Amino acid sequence: MKSVKKHTVELLQNHRSIRRFSNKKIPYDDIKNIILSAQAASSSSHGQSYSIINVTDVKKRKLLSEYAGNQEQVVSSSHFFVFCADLNRLEQLSNIEEVDLTESLDSTEMFIIATVDASLAAQNAAIAAEALGLGIVYTGGIRNHPEEVSALLNLPNRVYPIFGMCFGYYDKKQTPELKPRLPIDAVFFENEYKPFSETFPYIQEYDSIMEHYYRNRTSNARNDNWTKVMTNKRKVPRRMNMKSFLEKQGFPFK
Repeated sequence: MKSVKKHTVELLQNHRSIRRFSNKKIPYDDIKNIILSAQAASSSSHGQSYSIINVTDVKKRKLLSEYAGNQEQVVSSSHFFVFCADLNRLEQLSNIEEVDLTESLDSTEMFIIATVDASLAAQNAAIAAEALGLGIVYTGGIRNHPEEVSALLNLPNRVYPIFGMCFGYYDKKQTPELKPRLPIDAVFFENEYKPFSETFPYIQEYDSIMEHYYRNRTSNARNDNWTKVMTNKRKVPRRMNMKSFLEKQGFPFK
């Protein structure tokens, strides 16, 4: 029998994004444990500056799917959560306590805190779901239309949607191939940041691995490597409305 430690490490290192789900619904007890696991994540000063919205309304799920770029799994998955950075709760509490937190809440630091808190909670939720035998996929596409998503979910001031996450059961025979990651020496340094000239050989090695991966996945129809994919994907700026949206939503970056 595998030790718990070994099982946990293998679970983490075998993560795959799942986009094809069955019609089977996740039972409430499992959903509750996923949320409790999310809540157990670290948070800055125990502030827990996030909220999670479980979208069950079919019409809203369909709209969110459209906003995310017609991602079908937003509708077909058993559950779809939207993870939000949330400073509204703290603002409301400060009003009750008659403490003026305006300057603090307006700061870029608090925006970062809320975003990191929500992201840590989301990753705990993802790991808990996979430990329960479920599949997940993050859905950053909801930021394509942040104002529409916020209106649809009735998000108040100082709350914004970071990403969604699909949860569900999947056919393990259709599990996608494990996608290789960068070599550890390209991302893990000791004492100081390594110059790019020292890490570039590892990236070249990785490009060869990814070129093989893309060819294998597409039966030789795709001739790409990681460097090409990343630079081509990022050469056209995306979601350039996010700064103005966040400012309207109560995150002025002061």
